[in-house]
Amino acid sequence: MKSENSQSLSKTTKGILNKYGIKLNKNLGQNYLIDKNKRDQIISFGNLTKDDVVLEIGTGIGTLTIELAKKAGRVIAIEQDTQIANILSERLKEEKIDNVELINDDALNVDFPKFNKIISNLPYQISSPITFKFLNYDFDLAILMYQKEFARRMNGQVGTKDYSRLSAMLYFKCDVETLTDVSSESFIPKPKIDSSVVRLTPKEDHIDKKDFKTYSNFTKALFQHRNKKIRNALIDSRHVICSLDKKEIKAKLNSIESEELNEYLKKRVVEIPPEEILFLSKELDLILNG
Repeated sequence: MKSENSQSLSKTTKGILNKYGIKLNKNLGQNYLIDKNKRDQIISFGNLTKDDVVLEIGTGIGTLTIELAKKAGRVIAIEQDTQIANILSERLKEEKIDNVELINDDALNVDFPKFNKIISNLPYQISSPITFKFLNYDFDLAILMYQKEFARRMNGQVGTKDYSRLSAMLYFKCDVETLTDVSSESFIPKPKIDSSVVRLTPKEDHIDKKDFKTYSNFTKALFQHRNKKIRNALIDSRHVICSLDKKEIKAKLNSIESEELNEYLKKRVVEIPPEEILFLSKELDLILNG
C-alpha cells in the first residue's frame, strides 16, 4: 500500500495532467514517477550541495526538477515536449524557483551547458544514445533511472547475453552500480517492466581521446553483429571503421601476417573483453586506415 506522501504526489501529478488536458504517451518515454519515497531516495543519492550544477534530461512536469532546485545551486533542465516544458515553466514561477535553466529542445541535439552532476529519470527510448553522449562530458556523478533490463546490460559480463556495446563502452569510462529497483507501479502510465536506479562514477582516463574514438568506432562496428566472428563483423560494418569497400577490406585482412591478430579475427564478438577490443582496434586501425 502506498504511503500518504506517495498518494499525495500521485494526486498532484494527476491533477496537473488533468488541468492541462495532458495525455501521456508511454511510447515517447512519458512515464512519470508518482512515488515520493523513491523520488526523494533518487535525489538523496546525488549528495547535493549548493555548489552543484545538476543536469536533468526529460524533466516532465518537474517531479524531480523542483526538488533538485531546492538542494542544488543550479539545475539545467531539458524537456523536448513544448507543452510539458511550458507547464514546468509555470510551476517554477508559482514556486518562486529561479535557479533552473529550462531548455525546450531535444537533449540528443543540444550542447549541454557546464554541469557537474546528472540526475534524471531518463526517457527510456533514448537511454542508449543519451548515455553515450554523457561519456563525452566531464562530470562527478550521475544518478540515472533506466529500464531494469537496460541497467543489467550496463554491467554485462563477457560471453553473456547482457554483454553489449553499452557495457564495453562504459567499461573504460565509468564504474556502474545499481542502487535500487523501482516497481512499474511507481509510474503513470505504468510501464511494462520495472526500472533500476544506477550510479555512474567516472574513472580516471587511461586512454587518450584518439584511441578511445578508435575503440568507440570498432566497438560500434563489432556489436552490430555480436554473434558473428570478428572478421565477418568488421567486413559487414566496414563503413563505421574505414572507407574501404568490401573487396578492399577483405584484401587488407587477408594480408595480416600476425598470428595473434588472425586468432582474434576467428573469435566471436561476444567472446572478446574490452581490453582486447582496445588492443585490436588500435592494431587494425593502422592496417585499415594507415
